[in-house]
Amino acid sequence: MTDSAKKKVQPLVLHPDRLFPSDPVQRDIARRLYKHIKDLPIVSPHGHTDPRWFADDANFDNATALLLLPDHYVFRMLYSQGIKLEALGIRRKDGAVVESDYRKIFQLFAKHYYLFRGTPSRIWLDSVFSEVFGLTDSLCEQTADHYYDSINAQLAKPEFKPRALLDRFNIELIATTEGALNDLKHHAKLTGSGYEHKVITTFRPDDVVDADRADFTANVAKLGELTGEDTQSWPGYLAALRKRRAFFREHGATATDHGHPSAITADLSESDAAALFAKCLSGKASAADAELFRGQMLTEMAGMSLQDGMTMQIHPGAHRNHNQVIFERFGPDKGADIPSPTEFVSNLKPLLQKYGNEASLNIILFTLDETTYARELAPLAGHYPALKLGPAWWFHDSPEGMLRFRHQVTETAGFYNTVGFNDDTRAFLSIPARHDVARRIDCRFLAGLVAEHRLTENEAHELAYELTYGLVKKAYQLK
Repeated sequence: MTDSAKKKVQPLVLHPDRLFPSDPVQRDIARRLYKHIKDLPIVSPHGHTDPRWFADDANFDNATALLLLPDHYVFRMLYSQGIKLEALGIRRKDGAVVESDYRKIFQLFAKHYYLFRGTPSRIWLDSVFSEVFGLTDSLCEQTADHYYDSINAQLAKPEFKPRALLDRFNIELIATTEGALNDLKHHAKLTGSGYEHKVITTFRPDDVVDADRADFTANVAKLGELTGEDTQSWPGYLAALRKRRAFFREHGATATDHGHPSAITADLSESDAAALFAKCLSGKASAADAELFRGQMLTEMAGMSLQDGMTMQIHPGAHRNHNQVIFERFGPDKGADIPSPTEFVSNLKPLLQKYGNEASLNIILFTLDETTYARELAPLAGHYPALKLGPAWWFHDSPEGMLRFRHQVTETAGFYNTVGFNDDTRAFLSIPARHDVARRIDCRFLAGLVAEHRLTENEAHELAYELTYGLVKKAYQLK
């Protein structure tokens, strides 16, 4: 490496006061709050890590496969700057050749790492590089090979196996997310390992309730085969869903998840619901019919949650697979999902009129539409006993996004109608960094309230604990 190249390499330094206020009074308060909660166990109640990792407990292959290929936050940014997904090793549906040299892919990523300046991805990745792998120079084109070799060498060690990392990261619990037809064999394999209560599943029934899916009819038939119920009838279909929920609960699930395009709910009569279900199975349902059916199923699922105690998560508002060319070539989850306007007050009313006053029901609402925080979500959660607000999600899982969330919902919903933080990620090694960002930002927000004499510092300490650990365990009914 030449002297001129060496000058371009900057040290990788994580400032101890990162994300804290610049005002010295507030910064000192934030430091004191953070000191008492920074080492609390991580509870990750909703995410998309692969349960096979923890079941097999095999070493991860290499830096590229672990850190880049599963992370759509990373390759969507690179794609936006004209870098083809094929060059990043993203597999095509048609089997066409894509780059397979993992070192070359990592070099390409490193060369363009500057693109992530100012983004949460930069914060998470720098934290992983520094705190997980002990790297001391910033990632750039000149350090790419050093990074790749060092990370790969460490990944081969026993202390970098998935279960060892769970312990190292102080992860008390992590929940994966599986579709209704999943056999949960990886979770079953954990039985007797000591990790079966640390790695649990979440029931996501989109595959059997979304009539817009091309495989909906086949999935409903498979649901019948798995449960022994007549899923061609409305009563049999509902009975089959109850059985699958029970199966998931046997594998540790305490929550369901629903990724619907909108927050529409419905409360149809039994005969109308049965007729709509039959129409959806026939393949003759319109887009409006499918939307109504999804809405009816949210209400049905709320009723089932009231019966079996599962916490219900609703994640609406993502326009998924917006880039049709990318979807056709590479499939879903390739960075082309876009937030959409989402209405909650009218759309949730059918469900809330039926179940919203049930204090024993836990429904957690998420949104990608920040304009609804103060106008709709905070007032709803600040009134209905069944509702709580999930944290700033996906595109808003960022320092500024978290602050916007706290500023807009706290006055109306308070702190105790929120549920702490969840990372919602596939990027396993970034989980400690993501939770640390949330802890720092909550301490920053609380420090402002203390400095303005709107909270005492003792109250802020109690709240910091609840926002970090207490509220999430209560919301997801975790022991």
